[in-house]
Amino acid sequence: MIEFSRVSKAFRTKRSSKVILDNVSFVVPKGRNLAILGRNGAGKSTLIRLIAGAEKPSSGVIRRSGAISFPMALSSFFISGLSARQNVIFASRVYGYAPHEVMEYVEDFCEIGAYFDMPIKTFSSGMRARLAFGLSLAFRFDTYLIDEVTAVGDAAFRQKAQSALDKRIREANVILVSHNNDVLRDSCDCGLVLDSGAAVLYDDIETAIQAYTEIVQSNGHY
Repeated sequence: MIEFSRVSKAFRTKRSSKVILDNVSFVVPKGRNLAILGRNGAGKSTLIRLIAGAEKPSSGVIRRSGAISFPMALSSFFISGLSARQNVIFASRVYGYAPHEVMEYVEDFCEIGAYFDMPIKTFSSGMRARLAFGLSLAFRFDTYLIDEVTAVGDAAFRQKAQSALDKRIREANVILVSHNNDVLRDSCDCGLVLDSGAAVLYDDIETAIQAYTEIVQSNGHY
């Protein structure tokens, strides 16, 4: 279960502050796969980081139960001066896994060749996302946090990523950010729609997609 209780989140700008969440409360029950929908800038990635604990709320309380992954596209998880291999070894020890087993899986999954032994700071954003996705799947979590990462790479890699995601969904739960409604329908059974600081939880994915579509139509852009 994941519970937000009167949570607010704002970022300061030079002249004012940008409110992402404004006194939001909702509960994601155990055993549900949640889609997060919202226009660009609505706070989808921020919400993922809040759930992971990578960001702290400005106010309010976030309660979590079970093992929750780091966001699969969160590049700040990595130590940029170390290689992908060294980062995998570090993460494996943090999560209590044998490094050589994790290494074999991640190196095969990412398909980044010689870059696996180069510093993360030399990686493109796509390569970082591949590495984060592969590393997340190498560990067993109760809930996986996924932020558009299945859109990374060529068609063959996207298919591979989606297949791996589908397998994990059969064993665990996901919280997924995507602009692809077909991906959301395939992977999720409920949805959280973000708009102007508000967050509304819908028990049915189709109802959530419809609510989001109406917001987009009324504003004229994603």
